[in-house]
Amino acid sequence: MTDSAQAVSSVAGTGSIAGLISRIKLIAFDFDGVFTDNTVYVDQNGTEVVRCWRGDGIGLRKLDKLGIQSAIISTETNPVVTMRSRKLRIACYQGIENKRAHLESLLSVAGLTLSQVAFVGNDENDLSCLQCVALPIVVQDAHEAVLPYAVYRTKAMGGMGAVREICDLFEKYASTRGE
Repeated sequence: MTDSAQAVSSVAGTGSIAGLISRIKLIAFDFDGVFTDNTVYVDQNGTEVVRCWRGDGIGLRKLDKLGIQSAIISTETNPVVTMRSRKLRIACYQGIENKRAHLESLLSVAGLTLSQVAFVGNDENDLSCLQCVALPIVVQDAHEAVLPYAVYRTKAMGGMGAVREICDLFEKYASTRGE
């Protein structure tokens, strides 16, 4: 994808990325490969350590100010995800085998529809969500299997500022939000 904004315009039929972003009330994120660089370090005791981008926290606060909810939906169950989500003050759901069903359950509770959701993923286990939301987003280094389903592809790689890039993009178009 050479021009993400152009891709959003043509897929969403909104005429602009701002128009599409203006409808989003919730952004759900995968964790591994989105908040991280998809690398895991394992010590001799089996403890996993991952690398995350510090600026993501500032970006997520921008979403809060815009009134956009955010959540992590991860297939993995790992204490590092719990700790990072607490630090970032973002809802976190782990061990989720069927991400789409879980997302739809969250939407039901929140009174939202899939047309009000963006999902950020990077690999095949994210396909069910990427295929059903209004704004499917993938990170720059996403697996080739998910690329055709993305409306927006970040310039930054996963764990290297991709989450912050998305938050900054939403802030950039905040003036078009109908709130």
